[in-house]
Amino acid sequence: MDISDLKLIATRSKSMREIGVALLLAVAVLTLFLFIPLKSKTQTTPSPIVLKNVHVPNAFASVPIEAKAAIVYDLTTGATLYKKNANAQLPLASLTKLLTVYAALSEFSPKTLITIPPEVLGMSAPRAFTPGEVFTLSNLARLTLTASLNDGAASIAKATAERKGDTTRAMLASAAAGLNLTQTYAINGSGLDLNSAISGGYGSAHDVAILSGALIKKAPKIAAATTKDSAVASSVQGISFTVKNTDPVVGTIPHLLLSKTGYTDLAGGNLALVFDVGIGHPIAVIVLGSSRKARFTDGQALVAATFAHFAGVTSL
Repeated sequence: MDISDLKLIATRSKSMREIGVALLLAVAVLTLFLFIPLKSKTQTTPSPIVLKNVHVPNAFASVPIEAKAAIVYDLTTGATLYKKNANAQLPLASLTKLLTVYAALSEFSPKTLITIPPEVLGMSAPRAFTPGEVFTLSNLARLTLTASLNDGAASIAKATAERKGDTTRAMLASAAAGLNLTQTYAINGSGLDLNSAISGGYGSAHDVAILSGALIKKAPKIAAATTKDSAVASSVQGISFTVKNTDPVVGTIPHLLLSKTGYTDLAGGNLALVFDVGIGHPIAVIVLGSSRKARFTDGQALVAATFAHFAGVTSL
């Protein structure tokens, strides 16, 4: 092998080394492209935009309410959407009947038989029954709540108190305590004034909202009867009763779940409404201490404001 051959071999070796280095560099660059993501303008995550001083419409700001106390209470979230003296203890009048029926359903099944006792004779109107008539608790409660029947409420209260071995007052106090209704107590089952100074039942708008929601959960069919213009039910003896709803505006409240009126000289005009603003989203509107007529316009105004609130506007 001469010198020219050695030079040729050396030249080839140098070329092979250069080729090898080039290949290694190419592999390194390819690895960077494959395994290290490149940032581009399309991949950049924008920073969150924080909106300051966003105005949220207050649908309740200009609602005129004559009532001494009122509340709009979200029974799903526990939020108070509107309040006016919501914890003030005021006469409940016939809203007391909600507590009476709830207490009875806590002791009896809806099919339990309730007899109208002699003591109901001579009770103040509205009343509809004759002593000795027998009803299932469900039928008697539907008639009683829809037409605000004082004799029906007294009969339910008497049967429940006897079952518990308590006085009516103690029985109703126990039911209120079970729901943590701290401003609520009742002396009788109807809510009728005992005299010109003492009401048959007291409570706050907040308490009545909680009570109304609890009654709907316990007996939705009984509550639903109060949303119709009238209720029909029969006694065990086969006598059919048709009673008119004491709330004339039930047909104007969308998705109504419960309605109950109350009025006495001491209480003024009271109203309890529960309605859905969405599937399974009940809202309670309670009005206490309004006038006989204004309780309904108060209630309607608060219902309309509630729907506006959930629509995100000041009014509909």
